Amino acid sequence: MRWSAYQSIMSSMSYSEESLDGLKKAVDLSPDNVPLGKHYADTLFALGHYDRAEREYGRCLKLSAEDNDLKCGLAASFYQLGKYSQALVLVEDLIALASPPARALILHSRLLLNDGDSKTAREQYLKAVELEPRLVDISLSERLSVDSVVSERQTQKYIDRERIPAGYSEDSFFDADLDLEIEKPAVGFENVGGMESVKEQIRMKIIHPLKNPAIYEAYGKKVGGGILLYGPPGCGKTHIARATAGEIKSAFISVGINEVLDMWLGSSEKNLHEIFESARAHTPAVLFFDEVDALAASRTDLKTSSGKQVINQFLAELDGVETSNEGILILAATNAPWHLDSAFRRPGRFDRVIFVPPPDQEGRVEILRILTRGKPVKEIDFVHLAKKTDKFSGADLKNLVDVAIEGKLEQALKSGVPEPLTTKDLEKALKVVKPSTAEWFATARNYALYSNQGGVYDEILKYFKK
Repeated sequence: MRWSAYQSIMSSMSYSEESLDGLKKAVDLSPDNVPLGKHYADTLFALGHYDRAEREYGRCLKLSAEDNDLKCGLAASFYQLGKYSQALVLVEDLIALASPPARALILHSRLLLNDGDSKTAREQYLKAVELEPRLVDISLSERLSVDSVVSERQTQKYIDRERIPAGYSEDSFFDADLDLEIEKPAVGFENVGGMESVKEQIRMKIIHPLKNPAIYEAYGKKVGGGILLYGPPGCGKTHIARATAGEIKSAFISVGINEVLDMWLGSSEKNLHEIFESARAHTPAVLFFDEVDALAASRTDLKTSSGKQVINQFLAELDGVETSNEGILILAATNAPWHLDSAFRRPGRFDRVIFVPPPDQEGRVEILRILTRGKPVKEIDFVHLAKKTDKFSGADLKNLVDVAIEGKLEQALKSGVPEPLTTKDLEKALKVVKPSTAEWFATARNYALYSNQGGVYDEILKYFKK
């Protein structure tokens, strides 16, 4: 849902406080899911809960400090609460960017107008409307005396005639363009360090059926199906999903929470259907759902019917109730598989559940080699470094290399001579960078020991025994 849909409150809103409770529950289950938190904050703002929206935008910014949409949301909340000085601080940072967001310019215009600077406010407003015509506001246009510049036809195109908030077209509001990016990844399994067991399971489930359809057809096996990847964050779940598509030269459609969840009743289900229809139109295709726990939470944990309807729609699409899913390879990733509804793990859905652990020693060697490829290096002892980075995720290893490079850049700026990266530089960075997986494993261990019905978490127990 685009930001402009949240700029006004509608008297005939079909989104209930009950549904808002469902979103709050989903956020509580996935507190580190920034897109979900942003969606929740946007919905709070749209429903006029500006104080709660302020808190949620602020919480999300602590997780993603450079997210300009979150900054705009927080600034808009400040403005609605009359905290004009705080709003101005954020807005001034945003409009100083090389490409300032149009909504920041609108907020700046309102703040300037409040201070009596109508000339500059008019300039900022016109810049915003030129960048994003949906932000046209009749009331603000009249106050700034720019209605002669913004044509009546343009205004009527983007302003609600009775029910749609200012700044949103009627067609876009109810039939939002999902703007799904359909990729053709250039990466394959050779670009994925380690993870040999995961690769082999994906080959058996996805790659071999596509490359040997006659053999699988002889056994009555269709090409398609679902795999759920789970494990600590930063261990390459998204990367291997993209590499899977590259390995079979198929389309890759990555779906985030923003492409599905919608504040309007029934729209989330419609979005899900359209996503699957896009995949069906581009077979063979890898359809990848990131942070799927936000869309497939256990129905027993949900208090609202709207959340349950989204899950039911998701299950129906996985089953291919109306249209066959043959040729669609569905992958999903989650850091919290224990929050998923058990129905998603039934045969024909995500019937293969694969644990993606931190890379082993050989995997860490390979990842470090990939991360330092193309950079000036000098006789790096990758095996030695791999031994010292136990429990490091792929993201942790990337952070390690980045920190080491930053140290070299600092030296080069002082001396004027760039020096190659060495083992010692990476060892020095190890004093700063620590593995981020400990907290996840503490939680996972509890589930593996005390809530392991059907042996779904046996792989975690095996990992602890290594």
